[in-house]
Amino acid sequence: MKRFCIGDIHGSYKTLVQVLKKSNFDYENDLLISLGDIVDGGPDSYECVEELLKIKNRIDILGNHDEWFINFIDTGYHGSYWDQGAHTTRDSYMKNTNYSDKFSFNSHVIPVSHKGFFRDMNRYYELDNMYFIHGGFDRHKPIGETPRDQMIWDRSFLNQAMSAKNSNNFNIVGDPKKVFLGHTTTQFWDTTNPIICGGGKVIN
Repeated sequence: MKRFCIGDIHGSYKTLVQVLKKSNFDYENDLLISLGDIVDGGPDSYECVEELLKIKNRIDILGNHDEWFINFIDTGYHGSYWDQGAHTTRDSYMKNTNYSDKFSFNSHVIPVSHKGFFRDMNRYYELDNMYFIHGGFDRHKPIGETPRDQMIWDRSFLNQAMSAKNSNNFNIVGDPKKVFLGHTTTQFWDTTNPIICGGGKVIN
């Protein structure tokens, strides 16, 4: 089994398929760890979930945009009022469920398989002494003690790691070999490539 990690997909179905194809990803035998924010932004959140559901071995990490959609599924209330790119998620689900009125759009039209997909997301994941998380955590405490909201919203952990980019003294409780993060685009640092920081421990 080969193991792959993918950052925020944000409704970009064509990009998701291209990345999996270029990686020679095996839907039956390889493992994909998604770092959250499957929805919002791009036009095809519904299609992204459908594609991910085809993958046999998959770990899904909760992102802040996913959390908003889960709140809508469970309560009918969307945390950002369909702002911050979320309107594209609503439109994608309307298109694929033949629902025509955005003002009366409700969670009853969301397929059961999709509801399960979002509700089963992990706050974080540990594998072979590596951490996978959407936002960040308090590196001075065990990762499991970090509140859910901090895990999906935090950027202070990445900022600390960037400040200690080449330092060998970036200490993390639990001493993970690597920490993989989503949430914050590397374009803030004028690159579209993954950034390695925190003395080589943190990958964003």
